[in-house]
Amino acid sequence: MAASTHTVTNQVPPLVGYDVFGTDRALRESVERHSAPGLLDATRAELTALGRAAGSPEVQEWGRRANEHPPVLRTHDRYGERIDEVEFHPDWHRLLDRGVGAGLTDAWGRPDGHLRRAAGFFVWTQAEAGNGCPLSMTHAAVPALRADPALAARWEPRLTSHRYEPGLRPAAGKAGALFGMGMTEKQGGSDVRANTTAAVPLDAAGEYLLTGHKWFCSAPMCDGFLVLARAPGGLTCFLVPRVLADGTRNVFRLQRLKDKLGNRSNASAEVEFEDTWAQRVGEEGRGVRTIIEMVAATRLDCVLGSAALMRQSVAQAVHHATYRSAFGGELIDKPLMRNVLADLALESEAATTLGLRLAAAYDADTERDRAFLRLAVPAAKYWVTKRCTPVTAEALECLGGNGYVEESGMPRLLRESPLNSIWEGSGNVQALDVLRALQREPAALNAFLQEVGEARGADHRLDGAIKALLTELADLSGIEARARRLVERIALVLQGSLLVRWAPPEVADAFCASRLGGDWGTAFGTLPHTLDLASVVDRARPVG
Repeated sequence: MAASTHTVTNQVPPLVGYDVFGTDRALRESVERHSAPGLLDATRAELTALGRAAGSPEVQEWGRRANEHPPVLRTHDRYGERIDEVEFHPDWHRLLDRGVGAGLTDAWGRPDGHLRRAAGFFVWTQAEAGNGCPLSMTHAAVPALRADPALAARWEPRLTSHRYEPGLRPAAGKAGALFGMGMTEKQGGSDVRANTTAAVPLDAAGEYLLTGHKWFCSAPMCDGFLVLARAPGGLTCFLVPRVLADGTRNVFRLQRLKDKLGNRSNASAEVEFEDTWAQRVGEEGRGVRTIIEMVAATRLDCVLGSAALMRQSVAQAVHHATYRSAFGGELIDKPLMRNVLADLALESEAATTLGLRLAAAYDADTERDRAFLRLAVPAAKYWVTKRCTPVTAEALECLGGNGYVEESGMPRLLRESPLNSIWEGSGNVQALDVLRALQREPAALNAFLQEVGEARGADHRLDGAIKALLTELADLSGIEARARRLVERIALVLQGSLLVRWAPPEVADAFCASRLGGDWGTAFGTLPHTLDLASVVDRARPVG
């Protein structure tokens, strides 16, 4: 066969060796917007270092190998003794070591901590999403543990440490520790009040023995777990360490690892407790109220994680279209492809801007910001995580058949894309949570209206959408059945208001025309052709 038939042309170079942070204008501008001026240079420097690592060939190989060699469960050793360990590929540990070292579990006690950590989490998720699970839960455990100051004093320095120390040994001897969570059970799922795991109090104050199971327990090699169990006083939050202070292993029987659609690098297990030692966190009977602080923080990470997957998908699509020639020219210059890319870029930028605004509200921590977060976090979690899969699927299609093969990396993004919509409460759970906030916490709606009101008068389509939303909020009949419709409108109005205030005019105009003004089809690539789509696409370029 002639060698000339194997000459490869018109193939796109891989998107490697670039700064994931520095080339993302929406992310970079969000950090600059919300950062305290005196901290901005340091924040830029740390995010640039992480961004260059995330975009490097070496770290991208870490992510590929960690997913191609998923964790393996070892229930027993060679002598038949239970060990309940999970073996991870070395690259999994490298990813976690870099993530912990970058401060991705350290937000609660440093200036601009949530903003810096959120931007870093966004960047690092684009290198590999699975390791984000233990990073997220460790970060989110801090506010729940603060319900017990003594426990918080003991654990918080290790959870916020920048040292990653794997291995099952007493946490007191480690410079850094990771946390997981166990809430759902086989019979209840999201209805955690149906939990049956029993907690029997011991003589020592705050100590219990747990017996029961957890249907999903992620990252089972963490040092400790926050779990829900039923104590004499009702459903209660507990801290379950993997290794006890004397060095013996707590009863933490791993039954199997879940065979998941995506998130393959991360282990999710079914775990059984039998007289498992635990410490109470908070009061008996107030377990949901205690652990909800952890849930709220992980829900924000679901928003950030989905936004990051969208950004990486769009970056790959724009990069491909920049270098791929078809029908007499580069794909990126074809009007129809430009429309598709611009539409995807709008979705990505809106998600990024919203996620970083929520992180900044955590840092501000005013009464208004706390009320705003109560409504905005579940609404954003509902909407942004649901947009992730269609965005990723359309971006994959931009690469054609090359996007459908594993070597492109796009199938891994697509498999990962539904996760955040399910994790920490699926769509209906989020929608109902928004309804609870509207009905029980008037300050939450007031704070939301103040936020979107900052952009009133700047775009007539946004003004019309706000008016329509207020009309819908005034009619509470059949509210549960239309909760999804309402929450979608809340999220879109919020995104539109943020883009009108802060994004370039071409981005805000296109978003308002399509998402709020109704000049849009039912698939991506149906934006009005009169918009400045070339500028929107150019803004989304990852390099060049």
